[in-house]
Amino acid sequence: MRIAIIGSRGYPYVYGGFETFVKELSERLVKQDVEVHIYCQKNLFNTFPKQVNGIYLHYIPTLPQKSLNQIIHSFFSIIHATFSKADVLLVVNLAAGPMGWIPKITGKKTMINVDGLEWLRPKWQGLGAKYFYWAAKAATVLYDKIITDAEGMRQVYLEEFNKDSTVIAYGAPDYKKAALNSIDRFSLQAEDYYLIVGRLVPDNNADLIIKGFLESQSTKKMIVVGDVPYNDKYASDLKATQNERLIFLGYVKDQDELMALYQNAFAYIHGHKYGGTNPAMLKAMSNHCAILALDTVFNREMLNNGEYGFFFEENADSVGRMLEKMESEPEKIQELKDKVSLGLTEKYNWEKITQAYKNEMAKLLIKK
Repeated sequence: MRIAIIGSRGYPYVYGGFETFVKELSERLVKQDVEVHIYCQKNLFNTFPKQVNGIYLHYIPTLPQKSLNQIIHSFFSIIHATFSKADVLLVVNLAAGPMGWIPKITGKKTMINVDGLEWLRPKWQGLGAKYFYWAAKAATVLYDKIITDAEGMRQVYLEEFNKDSTVIAYGAPDYKKAALNSIDRFSLQAEDYYLIVGRLVPDNNADLIIKGFLESQSTKKMIVVGDVPYNDKYASDLKATQNERLIFLGYVKDQDELMALYQNAFAYIHGHKYGGTNPAMLKAMSNHCAILALDTVFNREMLNNGEYGFFFEENADSVGRMLEKMESEPEKIQELKDKVSLGLTEKYNWEKITQAYKNEMAKLLIKK
């Protein structure tokens, strides 16, 4: 079986969830004798090897303009893959939703992981939001298989587009105890800080969380890991609020350090609103964090309606109240840390996820 993976930034480049997904999935598929081709954004690479770890790489140019680069890169990648020897095209970018007709020219089978509710994200306003809604609707008609990564997302597509999908979750990392000195360079003490991990974009609600924290009676620090790879007023305004209790670390690329930050946090705070299964939350669960999450259907699904974490409403007052409540109940925090990893059922196991994708691809080829 030959597959082409289109829509991420590439391999082994890791920027966010989709790049991690592509890395974890493709490396496992190769070990199962699947020939994997990944399409990479050429401008992000300094060297251009044709093969890495048994995975074939194709470097396709795009524009640096953030609102168009995904669409342009996906379009030219799909054109290339359509006339390649690939049996199945796996697309991991909703921007390519309207392009599902192209591979039909040569009879390719297609599947798309639709990710989150892109058309609701604040960064896509006006025409951008309309495009992503149209792209989602088009994807349900043009692709042979729709993949959602959470039951809540499956319900959205059923209700909004009258289209069922196959649910295959995102994988959780294995737990590995971090060295005690892994957070030394950050001058932090264990249990003395809250942790936020994610891109500094409005729908992740870092501004709301920070406001609630600063207005609360919390005695702890707030550590923010993440940024955006472009100049952005929202992110710049957030970083301008830094003080001795609110610290922005930017990207933490050393995975041992990142895991240590999770493991030594008093609690992890998750404000993501529009995604399905979230990689940062899975890391928090894997690393035995107490979790305070925005109350959404997706976060409730991951935390089993509060069995594995607390929730806050979408306002700063709710954040502040919950922080004060958590600091007054250290025994409850420890209880959550002791049991949160039990929520990582088999559906979050990368081996099971890989097999599920392989099975769905095989089903598509049988229908040929």
